[in-house]
Amino acid sequence: MEINFKSNKIERTFSSPKEIMKAYGTRARKVNQRLSELKAAPNLKEMKNFPQANCHRLSTGNFAVDISANFRIVFEVDESLPFSDKNELMWELVTKIKIVSVEDYH
Repeated sequence: MEINFKSNKIERTFSSPKEIMKAYGTRARKVNQRLSELKAAPNLKEMKNFPQANCHRLSTGNFAVDISANFRIVFEVDESLPFSDKNELMWELVTKIKIVSVEDYH
């Protein structure tokens, strides 16, 4: 997938494993892993079918993949959302995302 970032600060944080380690400490390995999985996936459906990532839509309209029990990478779709005739999101057509944050949601 094509990955962009909401701000320059987030882009710098995700620019290298060293920067990720500095920002996320003990969670850095998992952040790197999820970032690699997002880059390697051809579309969002692949991530949704990957149980460990727990890719899901949030009530805010954004999406997230889990890093740990409490932390997740939050992102938005960086293109118009594709819906079917039945008004269901067509996950397989989402190929561009924009990372918004890494947050603790508890």
